[in-house]
Amino acid sequence: MKKKLLIVFVFLLSQLAISQIVINELDCDTPSTDDKEFLELKSGTPNFPLDGYVVVFFNGSVSGNNSSYFTIDLDGYTTDVNGLFLIGSNSVSPIPQHLIPVGVIQNGVDAIAIYQANDFDFPEFTIAYVDETLIDVLLYRTTQSDGTGLVPIFSTFDPNIEIITEGGLHNTNSIQRNNDGSYSVGVPTPRQLNDGSGIVLNGLFMSIAQTQYNEGDSFDITFTTEQNVASDLSFNISLNNGTFDTSDFIGTTSLTIPTGQNSVSTTIILTDDADDEGDEVLKISLSTLPVEYLKLNDNLEIRVVDNDFVVSAWGTPLIPTYGLVSSKQPANYYDSLDGLSGTSLKQAIQDIIVNPAIVRAQTYADIVDILKEVDQNPKNSNEVWLLYTEQGRPKLDYQTTSNNLGKWNREHVYPRSRGGFDSIDADDIADGRDVYWTTTADSIRHGNSDAHALRAADGPENSIRNNQNYGANEYDGPSGNAGSFKGDVARSIFYMVTRYNGIDVVNGYPSDIPDGFIGDLATLLDWHRNDPPDDYEMNRNNLVYTWQYNRNPYIDEPYLVEYLWGTHIGELWSQSLGVNTNNILKVEVYPNPSKDGFYFKGIKNETSIDLFSAEGRKIETKTLVKDSYLNYNLSSGMYLLKISSEGKSSIKKIVIK
Repeated sequence: MKKKLLIVFVFLLSQLAISQIVINELDCDTPSTDDKEFLELKSGTPNFPLDGYVVVFFNGSVSGNNSSYFTIDLDGYTTDVNGLFLIGSNSVSPIPQHLIPVGVIQNGVDAIAIYQANDFDFPEFTIAYVDETLIDVLLYRTTQSDGTGLVPIFSTFDPNIEIITEGGLHNTNSIQRNNDGSYSVGVPTPRQLNDGSGIVLNGLFMSIAQTQYNEGDSFDITFTTEQNVASDLSFNISLNNGTFDTSDFIGTTSLTIPTGQNSVSTTIILTDDADDEGDEVLKISLSTLPVEYLKLNDNLEIRVVDNDFVVSAWGTPLIPTYGLVSSKQPANYYDSLDGLSGTSLKQAIQDIIVNPAIVRAQTYADIVDILKEVDQNPKNSNEVWLLYTEQGRPKLDYQTTSNNLGKWNREHVYPRSRGGFDSIDADDIADGRDVYWTTTADSIRHGNSDAHALRAADGPENSIRNNQNYGANEYDGPSGNAGSFKGDVARSIFYMVTRYNGIDVVNGYPSDIPDGFIGDLATLLDWHRNDPPDDYEMNRNNLVYTWQYNRNPYIDEPYLVEYLWGTHIGELWSQSLGVNTNNILKVEVYPNPSKDGFYFKGIKNETSIDLFSAEGRKIETKTLVKDSYLNYNLSSGMYLLKISSEGKSSIKKIVIK
């Protein structure tokens, strides 16, 4: 009698065990980019509903403090006909039933646990624990030695628990559960039972010839199964993604592989419209397949290049133009500066550009949208212009993962570590131009998202620049650069140390971080003088104003720099001494910049041409009575021309290369 009861008890325990789920396979580290990491769960019975279960990932490093860093609620999911459920990125093949970003799974020493609970039971940084809701746990690592603190925590669940080693860094192995509950290491087998048994599913693979096409092009998508289908396999595909929808293409999206065959294709024709939509990305996504099939890949992306991009009238910083874009500063914007000098002048500038009743601060996430607008490449509206590398790059190539190769990101011209520009959670929300913070001169945190001092930059070059000071001794730009960014950088720095209290620009190369200092002042003064504001920078200043309701005064009135840091320190400022770009006489001066001389067009009467240095020293005077060419034997830099005729005058900037 006792023997029969024992048999029944063992049977009930086995039934209870297989009714729940276990960690069946883990690949925590894959070669190179870690894009094929995955976690596989297994239920004792096929098609097992996972409602009420949650997977929790714990960081066992010293800094991680055995706390949770990622949680997946399994409500609504079901294991497959082999009792398997795969979690991983879209790069894993077959495609996981639950997708997570690339590189989420840490290398160890860490733990992954299954609880009969909800995701909200495990907010981030929840310390690992054992209670009656714990179903299964795996402790693992690659080459790490810390993390042994997880063992005593989970030993109350399994006294024999140990840390399983997957292999060295970037290994090709996975940790696999054996039928007896032990673990071994071998070649990864996602969506397959580790012992090779089970139902063999037929995989469907989609293929394309290219990942980029122009509007008006056509391309084929081919779908191939590993084995001939036993009956007609019908499925649908979607190409929709973001702004790309059914109006952007023509082609069949309902497909069938006939019985006994293994392939079908469809031709897609991209609509060539006249709209400037910007480059788009279509995503080829498969509908749900019958249970006997696997998606070997999915969500293939193709870039659709819009050929309707806009070319602006003004040039890029590399081939600058001047005078085509006028300042859109409000009337009398700088009137309060007249007659001031030194600290009083600087304070008056700050009062304008920080007025808390007017000026707005946006989030760091908003900056992505702002840069797409204000750093737009004048030669292609679908691109941004990159600061240091002096080139255009598609707006679509904004960096969203740890891989920055070929991507652009947000560069703080005044480095965050030097200024102490902290982020908060709300900085992660792009809430648009009409949602903003009130800001003051002491709101140093808002320097984190001040568009006057953030630029689109090449990802790798941004990393190289890091938080170095500017100048030949530290950061002078990439090798072979033309220096088209240097004046822009200088004026951004001068803006920042005027806009915010607690930071400053100094001579030399300060190394203490963060002390609120950046250098080198002498270098930045040279950069400002030799690379004056061009149309690109003025357009940028105008557009940033529409978001922040303040301007960079050193773009509108570049001569102000000399009164605060340069040759006119302590002298009284008057706007009439500043650079006035209004050509009252309608006299054109071109080309500008030039190597040696300039054409003057629009001269109708006797006209006096006075040449001044950037510091205001008069060099020479010439008289013209008609359109003419004047040759100047000058050193490279910025100069001023005062053009006078019949009681009228105007001042124009000229640049000698």
